[in-house]
Amino acid sequence: MTQELIDLRTCIQDGRYADALAIVDELEGMSKKAILRQIKSFLRILLIHLIKNQVEKRLTNSWVASIRNAIREIKEVNLKDNKTSYYVNSNEWENFIEEEVIEDAIADASDEVMNGAYNQFQLAEMVDRNQITQTASKFLALTYSYSAKELPAVVAETLTQLPGGEDWKAGRR
Repeated sequence: MTQELIDLRTCIQDGRYADALAIVDELEGMSKKAILRQIKSFLRILLIHLIKNQVEKRLTNSWVASIRNAIREIKEVNLKDNKTSYYVNSNEWENFIEEEVIEDAIADASDEVMNGAYNQFQLAEMVDRNQITQTASKFLALTYSYSAKELPAVVAETLTQLPGGEDWKAGRR
């Protein structure tokens, strides 16, 4: 990116504004790719924990913390600088999950589900992808409706609806 900034400065100083705008477009594209990569990383973490929850039918404090933090980070990163639009719109999550993230999440979750008892192929047969996608979309929808301050409490309440959620809320494991 440093070279692009040097080139941008040179283009502006030389009055080559069309070239400068092309560099700005390139920088914007690089920035958006980096942000989408960051969102995918947090989304993968969310999906891993939802997969573990679905298969193991329980919820731990550690999983709750990971889900809550992933949702909060996605909310923060997804909001554009103008504070009125998003990199991933609310109606795009299901496709984004199915096309970009779920297979990697299943592969990564295979190391953790039941202490690695299943390989990624076995786990892929066990996981209800549609349910995982719907559950993740439900959590992601919260990021558009609640402030960063309100979000943790709403996420916690939503977590109680997952398998083992009532036990987690009551402090039972």
